[in-house]
Amino acid sequence: MNRRGFSLIELVVVVVIIGVISMIAIPRMTRGASNAGAASLRADLAVLREAIELYRAEHDGLMPQVASFVSQMTSFSNLAGNSFDSQVNVGSRIVYGPYLQAIPAVPVGTKKGNAAVGPPAAAAAVGWVYDQSTGHIRTSSLGTDADGVDYFDY
Repeated sequence: MNRRGFSLIELVVVVVIIGVISMIAIPRMTRGASNAGAASLRADLAVLREAIELYRAEHDGLMPQVASFVSQMTSFSNLAGNSFDSQVNVGSRIVYGPYLQAIPAVPVGTKKGNAAVGPPAAAAAVGWVYDQSTGHIRTSSLGTDADGVDYFDY
């Protein structure tokens, strides 16, 4: 009688091969997922920093004010930095902005999901820390990326 099937040795070899492939692939996929959040943070910071620089360039060197940062970035404004909901309300005056549709939420770390912006003194309560004297913005989120770099050092 001729029986068809796999021997025990063939099955063991296949299981070992699958195990080796898993040992190689799973850490790579995990590392890629953790790096995705860090890449998103870097991209969000680049967009925020470009918007701040464009605001400064269009407003004769004035930086956005920390108290009105969100409205100055997401609304129309005049040269003095006053914010307006729509271009129609500004009339014939020179109009700048908006520079962002919305402030992005922090994508990683302890402040994940927080889109609030505040001065360095308010770092415990906000997701983004903005220094209006220098125009520098960073996250206040604690944590490190896959390379061990602190998020607030980006």
